[in-house]
Amino acid sequence: MTAAQGRRLRVFVTGASSGIGAALARDYAARGAVVGLLGRRADALHALAATLPGTRDHHIYAVDVTDHAALAAAAADFIARAGGADVVIASAGVSAGTLTERPGDLAEFADIFAVNVTATVATFAPFIETMKHGEGPRRLVAIGSVAGIRGMKGAGAYCASKAAVHAYAESLRLELQPHGIRVVTLAPGYIDTPMTRQNRFPMPFLMPAPRFAAAAVRAIDAGTSYCVIPRPMGIVAKLLRLLPNVLFDALFARAPTKAGKAMP
Repeated sequence: MTAAQGRRLRVFVTGASSGIGAALARDYAARGAVVGLLGRRADALHALAATLPGTRDHHIYAVDVTDHAALAAAAADFIARAGGADVVIASAGVSAGTLTERPGDLAEFADIFAVNVTATVATFAPFIETMKHGEGPRRLVAIGSVAGIRGMKGAGAYCASKAAVHAYAESLRLELQPHGIRVVTLAPGYIDTPMTRQNRFPMPFLMPAPRFAAAAVRAIDAGTSYCVIPRPMGIVAKLLRLLPNVLFDALFARAPTKAGKAMP
């Protein structure tokens, strides 16, 4: 994907401190893009920026995505400095094992939804009006998960939040289609990040983050509406969705639960 009239691509990434967000930022910077790096940890963002080509061209925002005013201010600053945005990626996310009956887990549910769902909306909102009047490629990218395809034992908050991301992005895709803005939903399988390293169970088709980023950028370039990465996990996900509940329940009732909260 190239920007309009030969200018550099402008990419804004949340959750850029580590994991998938950092991998996507590296890939886009290597392709010559100007990147807005947003995350909670300023030290990690500066360390990442120092490794990117054109270090001084990128913009750092040490912001918690649940602070919607600060997030909107960061978006406005990036639009002003970069002259707009071509790709906005809502990559910030958290995961934790949750049990509905466990004391304190109601707050855990709220926290996970605040980061994974509401912050995705808050990330996109400040960019939409400018993108409606933009030229060239315009992409809003929601990071979902194969975990959003079927609910898993002990992961109710995470699975439900990612299912919500999928449905939200689908609604947004229909809303923005007349304006030429493409909404891309990426559903990662198991990607090697600090988040997945907390898992206490086998992870089939585990993919290095740089390989995920390369595949993700291709899907974003193409404006693909929905893409599971890696591809074999997409086949597994489809099969899981087709399983009758009685068979699904029998297969996964004894599955291990997720560990405590972790950042991607």
